[in-house]
Amino acid sequence: MSSHVLVLGGTTEARALAGELSVRPGTRVTTSLAGRVRRPGAVAGEVRVGGFGGAEGLTDWLREQRVDAVVDATHPFAEAITVNAARAAAVAGVPLVVLRRPGWQPGPGDRWYPVRSLTAAAGLLPGLGHRVFLTTGRLGLAAFAHLTDLSFVVRSVEPPEPPMPPHTHVLLARGPFAVAGETALLRDHRVDVLVTKDSGGAATAAKLTAARDLGLPVVVVRRPPLPDGVTAVEDVPAVLRRLDALARP
Repeated sequence: MSSHVLVLGGTTEARALAGELSVRPGTRVTTSLAGRVRRPGAVAGEVRVGGFGGAEGLTDWLREQRVDAVVDATHPFAEAITVNAARAAAVAGVPLVVLRRPGWQPGPGDRWYPVRSLTAAAGLLPGLGHRVFLTTGRLGLAAFAHLTDLSFVVRSVEPPEPPMPPHTHVLLARGPFAVAGETALLRDHRVDVLVTKDSGGAATAAKLTAARDLGLPVVVVRRPPLPDGVTAVEDVPAVLRRLDALARP
């Protein structure tokens, strides 16, 4: 029996899932990318770039394209997309599977300061350090723009746009990163506090180990909650099992 799976992508797990689904006989897979990264990695199957027009637009697309299942494999902080996916899937009567890699957990020796927002993270910084390694992505720098007395090293895949802190040094890089390189970066830039989102996964976790080894405080922005009634699975095999279960008569 043929099926059409829409993958809301942009993550490593989404690309891996598209690759698994694309080789399944009778399965059509379409990966939707937001288009914020100019050079995304190669994705198997069909690729759609750009928004749907909110939950209503996504609902229409699911119906028009006869989608049998939606997999939300977006970044853990893509809150609006997840909310729209849950609403659209419910209205269209299409099963939704949410894939979220496990979040990071502090270990012995970690000095973590968990917060719920970038604004809260910015509020803590003056009491923790003056040279900040900021790895929260290029779209949230406005929350730190008022911190004119601090110096920032900002790492992102794409060049950030203002507003941003006045004393900012930008590093353009894409993970994965190694502990040795992260340790050298923190030392070379004399960083005394790290700010990160709880993205999870191994690709960017080395900075946490480096910060622990150097005794640096880490401000961790916690993930937004999933919509009511929505649960997540943690890896690609779990998604495939869920889709197989949905396909059984």
